Amino acid sequence: MDRNHSSVAVEVSAGEQAAQRSGLHAGVLGPFETLAQSVSAMAPSTSPSLTIPIVFALAGDATWLVYLMATCATLIIGFCVSRFARQSASPGSLYTYTADTLPRVFGATAGWGLLLAYIATGVSVAGGALYYTNLLALEFLHVSPSALIALLVVCGAGGYVAWRDVKLSAELMLWIEICSLSLIVVVLAVMLVRNGLHLDIGQFRLKRVSVSALGPALVLSMFSFVGFESATTLGAEARNPLQTIPRAVIQCALIAGVFFVLCSYSEVLGFRGTSSNLSDTNSPLHLLAAKAGISPLGSGIDFGAYISMIACVLACVTAASRVLMRMSEDGLVSGAFKRTGRHGTPTAAICLCTGLVFAAAAGMAGGRISGSEIYDLAGSLAVFGFLTAYALVCIALPFARRARGEHSTVVAGVSVLAVAVIALIAILDLRSTADLAHARLPWIFAGYIVVGLGWYGFSRTRPTPVR
Repeated sequence: MDRNHSSVAVEVSAGEQAAQRSGLHAGVLGPFETLAQSVSAMAPSTSPSLTIPIVFALAGDATWLVYLMATCATLIIGFCVSRFARQSASPGSLYTYTADTLPRVFGATAGWGLLLAYIATGVSVAGGALYYTNLLALEFLHVSPSALIALLVVCGAGGYVAWRDVKLSAELMLWIEICSLSLIVVVLAVMLVRNGLHLDIGQFRLKRVSVSALGPALVLSMFSFVGFESATTLGAEARNPLQTIPRAVIQCALIAGVFFVLCSYSEVLGFRGTSSNLSDTNSPLHLLAAKAGISPLGSGIDFGAYISMIACVLACVTAASRVLMRMSEDGLVSGAFKRTGRHGTPTAAICLCTGLVFAAAAGMAGGRISGSEIYDLAGSLAVFGFLTAYALVCIALPFARRARGEHSTVVAGVSVLAVAVIALIAILDLRSTADLAHARLPWIFAGYIVVGLGWYGFSRTRPTPVR
């Protein structure tokens, strides 16, 4: 057997073994469907409306530069994740990569951190969906719907599709994002053409840009990228996972980075000469669509962003349930979460993750926290979980390669660089907390990890379940 056939055989075997162990459907997702998982977990169509204006409030004309820096940081982390994904196919994602390499306590830390990250991201985008529900309802119906009912629809729809069929959910997520992103690109392209194709020199001269504000702006921009690695949770369900998943991780980071840089540049340019400020606008793309003379597309973008939020809830529930399933196999949580139902999906894990997303979002809404504030606070909390898992994977990569008899100075150097970048982002995040609510988030995350590790210590006293 030649090397190419041997490589294919290894990939098929890796996917099939993971699927047989977990009960998931092997090889049902192709390259585009696998990519859709990562794209939808990022919900890129929401950043131009909700995240870029916040980044602009700090970075001003340097917003495009901040997103370029965030793209580079994400690609460095993505390089380490993709290297792991070349040699391991598992529904456990970054948790599995860490747990199989470093001492188990680090694996448990990555698992609990990643689980919180996906759940908190789901809560965040559920809040974003609530924001757009109110925006659209007031525009077309002149009423403000019940937050509880709106969240029930969003979480119920995402949870049901995640339970019903992983292939259907992946295809649905793909087309939702394609349609939503296409509308945004059309609006920005028409706006640029009607304004005249010229460079906005002010954005490149970086005048009136505070260097001290670039750090906090970089932290905020990173939230646009978190979740780019979630295709790794489909190791048991993707075709040729050792090839498809690494490509999806890098492609997602690269495509999203280009999109965010272009959007940030175009939005700042589009608001030149207007009476509104980008950072104070409820729906910036709606305003830019009106400026371009295609106002109906602005409403279409708002609706597309709402649907994209539901797709992101679906992606987060899908990813979180696979991580929970893998943690169940290792005895970190109840064995009930590792079982799959008749649709080949982890039913109990999906129900729990959906319930947690709904309960947290509904609780915050019941406390009179607006949808945009839920998006901000829950998203900020999620960043800590992602950064923890990213850092541990980057630390584990050189050790995993050494265990396989492989060594590369380049890979080791990139791993060290990635850890340094993550540490810098974490420090900037801690230093950029400007209010009491955000200042409490690191302590909430730390307390959560302590409880998780306490449970891990307790679980070690019980017999390890047979995989």
